[in-house]
Amino acid sequence: MGLLRTEGLMWRSLYRWLRRRPLVLAEGDTAFGYLGVVKPILGVFIGLSVVETPIFDLIVRKVVPWEPARWIMLVLSVWGVLWMIGFAAGLSQNPHVVGRAGIRVRMGSGLDFTVPWENVECVSKRYRSMPSSRSVQVEEEDGRRVLHVVVGSQTSIDIRLCAPMSFEVPKGRTEPVDEVRVYADDADGMRKEARSYA
Repeated sequence: MGLLRTEGLMWRSLYRWLRRRPLVLAEGDTAFGYLGVVKPILGVFIGLSVVETPIFDLIVRKVVPWEPARWIMLVLSVWGVLWMIGFAAGLSQNPHVVGRAGIRVRMGSGLDFTVPWENVECVSKRYRSMPSSRSVQVEEEDGRRVLHVVVGSQTSIDIRLCAPMSFEVPKGRTEPVDEVRVYADDADGMRKEARSYA
């Protein structure tokens, strides 16, 4: 995904969040968020950035004699705060969805694919800590290829597939995978809802 597209999606998420536009779900669909595990961290970063902006502005104003430098740093600081709020808004506005079409896996505005029920063998709950915090990871495990959609270096739901499938992720299409693992705040609820369809 290009940087400009990522930036545009972030601003769109911020706009939608500020307008308080509710998530529209099809009849029978249930949303499952994944922001809970990273919410405290994002809150700290946003809070620190808000506090840091006027302090940094004061330092630049007193140390750098060139007035445009102050405005450049101020604009960059405000942009950084808004970007983080937009990122958090994107996570909250794009939850996983379990419904008649299958399991819709999402990660902010940048990842969105559906696993249809006809290709779901089983859905189970298992918390895993991942060694890397990258949000999309593919690994080989016991001769099977697994796609991890990670939040806060964790996954909590395993979706085992009947047959290998490829999915569109930010860096392009994956090789066929045998299993998809995602994180959901309400892992029990998501597993129960999925089992009512699968």
